[in-house]
This record gives sequence, structure tokens and C-alpha cells, in this order.
Amino acid sequence: MKTLPLLLALLLFISIRMNAQVDQPKSDDLLSEISADDKASIALLPDRFLISQRIFWGERGLMRNFSRFELTPEKRQKELDIRRFMLVSHQVTGFATLAGMVAQGIVGAKLYKGENVRDLHTALAAGVNIGYFTTAGLSLFAPPKMLNERKGYSSIKLHKYLAIVHLSSMIATNILAGQLEGNPKLRPYHRAAAFTAFGSFATAMIVIKF
Repeated sequence: MKTLPLLLALLLFISIRMNAQVDQPKSDDLLSEISADDKASIALLPDRFLISQRIFWGERGLMRNFSRFELTPEKRQKELDIRRFMLVSHQVTGFATLAGMVAQGIVGAKLYKGENVRDLHTALAAGVNIGYFTTAGLSLFAPPKMLNERKGYSSIKLHKYLAIVHLSSMIATNILAGQLEGNPKLRPYHRAAAFTAFGSFATAMIVIKF
């Protein structure tokens, strides 16, 4: 267990270093290339984006009630800066959560063997849940990007499909965890859901970076 803090620190360092080297997406720089005559006609929002983003950042979203977030080219550029910060934070907390999942798996295996680590397992579970849903929220509620997604395969699309898998698995893992004490026979299903959540989450982190 002494290696866990080192593992967490290493994952955080890798994430921060990789994000520091990422070039700013061309779509996020689009506004700097728009002439004054074109700004009135440019589409400031993509045709399709998440309902969670639409609630806050849509044409009539909640954030549009504040003058700071009026739907103008200049203020959309500021939103894209917010988006970039939130997505970098999404990746950093994602790596931290992944480290927590590894620790949770190690402790969970000890618990299944009968070792007295239930309190540690419970504490790690709480930390993983906080990290996971914080990571998800940073992506789900970030301002939408400028352009529509390109057709065909992309690592972003695969990342989103995997998100459906690990979100479903995380919910199932938590539901089953609450039922284990009264029904120990659910342990194999709880373990399977936890491994599915970890595997799909780790794969999602890998495909978005590489």
C-alpha cells in the first residue's frame, strides 16, 4: 500500500505534463481568424451538443442570462478558454480517479479474502466516487466546442462511447455495493461491474491521450 501515493503522484505528473504539451485546438482558435465582417454571420454554437451543455450554454441556456456570457464572438472565445480549462481539469482528475480505482481494486481483493480492511475500502470508495463524478461533471457541463464533430471514427467518439459503459458500470457497482451486506451472493456481480468500470474508464483515458 506504500506504493499507492507514488502511483497517484506519477499519474498526476504524467497528465499535467501531457496537457502542457498539447497544442491549442484549431477549432478553439477559429474566432481569431474571423474578420469583423464575418462575425455577424458565423455560427457560434455547433448544431448538436449534449443536453447538459445545452441547459447552461445553449442559445437560451441559463448562462445567457449573464451579460458576461452573451452569445457574441468575443464572449464565445472566453467560453472556449473556460472549456479548455475544464477539459484539462477533467483529464487530471481522471488520472487521479484511475489511481484511486487501482487502490480500490487492491483493497477490495484483500477484503474478499477476509482481511479487516472494510473501513479503508469504504473510504477509498467514497474518494473514487467523488473523483469520478467530478471528472464526469467537468466534461458534461463544459461549454460546447465551436464546430460540429467530423463524420467517421475519432478517438473523441470512442471516448464518449466508453463513457456510457463506465458510467453504467459505476452506477451498477454502487447499487450492488449497497446490497452486499444483506446478500453476499451478489459479490461476483459487484466485482464484475467494478472491473468493467475500471477497464472501460482506463481505456477511455488512454484513447483520448494516445
